[in-house]
Amino acid sequence: MVNAGKFAVLGVNIDAVDYDYAVQRILEAAAERRALGVSALAVHGVMTGSTDLEHRQRLNALDLVVPDGQPVRWALNWLHGVKLADRVYGPTLTLRVAEAMRDAGMAIYLYGSTAEVLGRLQENLAAYLPGLEIAGCQSSKFRTVTAEEQGEIARQIKASGARLVLVGLGCPRQEVWVYEHLQKLDMPMLAVGAAFDFHAGLLPQAPQFMQKHGLEWAFRLYQEPRRLWRRYLLLNPAYIIKLCAQKLEVGPVAPPNADAKVRFLGYA
Repeated sequence: MVNAGKFAVLGVNIDAVDYDYAVQRILEAAAERRALGVSALAVHGVMTGSTDLEHRQRLNALDLVVPDGQPVRWALNWLHGVKLADRVYGPTLTLRVAEAMRDAGMAIYLYGSTAEVLGRLQENLAAYLPGLEIAGCQSSKFRTVTAEEQGEIARQIKASGARLVLVGLGCPRQEVWVYEHLQKLDMPMLAVGAAFDFHAGLLPQAPQFMQKHGLEWAFRLYQEPRRLWRRYLLLNPAYIIKLCAQKLEVGPVAPPNADAKVRFLGYA
């Protein structure tokens, strides 16, 4: 079990941990009925926090931010000498957490994506993890909600009896959702990115050799070039340049201002 601590990557604090530590911490919070904000961040998520101070404050307010992408793990190792052996891939973490929740007899809740995706996801999780209790699910409203509506969503989740929420709204909406529910839900909330689509069988994952060598971006770009070309062809080089600047201590990223206000966005 590895927990080497938190380290800044372009101003975003990433936890240098392994799967075992992440699962244990999430499970403990679920058992204790305690809020815990968790996200698995790849390059896109780190860059979003790096370029948006307000969102960086949200990310750094979360309890556990794991290195979802190999380039984020490499950055931890290169910048801070962590020697982390593996990343904590969101889709894999999702299954490991769900399995641990099943074994502990605690129910989960699914929030986000579409009704079709959630339906297939529930079927596949039931087949892969027999006995897993899914207390309920809600698809995304694909719009901004009011504070009152957000409160009602939280009440429905709590009333379901679930002890953990898996959130699949896409980056950065899902991290905003988790941040805005830290004071509303007494359970872990795990932002899992594309895990819903992957485990629903609607989106193929990159081959293992591409995952190992940090080439998932190329696989996804091939699949969805119109939607993702800006993210990968513009953000990836910018990420490398910013990492080099941090390594050389050129133009350091300013820490978040703890006194600054963060806007309510109400993503749902």
